[in-house]
Amino acid sequence: MERTRVEVAALNLANANTTAVAGQAAFRPLRVVALPAQQASFAALMLGGDHAASMLRPDFRVESAVVAPRLIHEPGHPLADERGFVSYPGVDTATEMMSLMSASRAYEANVAALNTVRSMALKALEIGSNS
Repeated sequence: MERTRVEVAALNLANANTTAVAGQAAFRPLRVVALPAQQASFAALMLGGDHAASMLRPDFRVESAVVAPRLIHEPGHPLADERGFVSYPGVDTATEMMSLMSASRAYEANVAALNTVRSMALKALEIGSNS
């Protein structure tokens, strides 16, 4: 999920200053929305195999955010309306940068936790093989 959050934030930042071509829909910022987790007993998770692994994976979806476009007064712009305003996507760069940083930190924390579990499992195997 964190990887998707990083990709979505990067996509939003990349399209923050794109304008809509006449007759085409403008870019709408995207959001990653977490879905409720499935409930399962410990026994079901231990005996479930591949199905149990899918129950532990976080569910999410990517959807368009309902955000008003930014209107910038640029009368000389070829895509300006009759009042001289150009419509840009409603991307807040500060929010996207914070989302990008928080997702990358969470990803790093997940990798560190997995590395710790791996080293503990290897140490347990080492201790078990010595006895």
